[in-house]
Amino acid sequence: MTEDGIVDDDLLTIGAFAARARLSAKALRLYDRLGLLTPAQVDDTSGYRYYRAGQVERARLVALLRQLDMPLARIAEVLGAEGPEAADRLAAYWADVEIRVAGQRTLAEYLRGRLSGRSSEMYEKFVIETVDVPVQVVITESRHTLADELPTWIGASLDRLTAAARECGGVTGAPFVVYHSEVSMESDGPAESCVPVADEAAARAWAAERGRAWETAVRVEPATRLAYTRITKAQVAHPQILAAFEAVEQWMAGEGLEMAGPCREIYFADWDAAGPQDAVCDVAFPVR
Repeated sequence: MTEDGIVDDDLLTIGAFAARARLSAKALRLYDRLGLLTPAQVDDTSGYRYYRAGQVERARLVALLRQLDMPLARIAEVLGAEGPEAADRLAAYWADVEIRVAGQRTLAEYLRGRLSGRSSEMYEKFVIETVDVPVQVVITESRHTLADELPTWIGASLDRLTAAARECGGVTGAPFVVYHSEVSMESDGPAESCVPVADEAAARAWAAERGRAWETAVRVEPATRLAYTRITKAQVAHPQILAAFEAVEQWMAGEGLEMAGPCREIYFADWDAAGPQDAVCDVAFPVR
């Protein structure tokens, strides 16, 4: 072994390799344990790890990616790709980060308004009305889901249910999503997607035959009065939509109305065709 730690050919002791990579031996052991950077050789007797000089670049890359708070699985994906593909995977990860940070920034602004006592100003922007909804037969799909997966699931489930309803006499009303419990990053509902359907018997047969994979069911939604406010596509995003729900709740309290069932979102417009300022959804509570 030479003074700089070279052992045979271009093998380096973990200490020498750590110095070249500008990392600690502890970090290198962690990368080994996680499968991100495996030593070129491990002595069977002593357990000493040896690395090749050519692994320095990979070690530094792992360290830099971890500074971006990249999950280990995503780091493995980047390392497993080559050239432009690796760069594309990094770009995709960073785009996700920017979306998350933008959402957190909006949430922080919303919370700042609440903490500063300006909630009433936010609520005054919403027009609250009531509407009587008749009895409806609905074909439904339920799922426990956290907030980050909710938008994707809503779109997919309503598409499935709408297609099913068309086979069962047609869609007879606006699709809606019922929240039987809170959906957030800590609470997973459940949420229930619902599409009003014309033929109850046909819908029950469809659910029994083809709906098992998606927890599809059919039930009768009783007649009810809803207190609601209409919001735009931009306002559907979290946390803007929280202000809409809270505005309706505040209005209900002021009117002496009691909640008679779980809150819901009613989607009456073509989501894909709508622009950010187009009205697409009613945030509603059953009341009595």
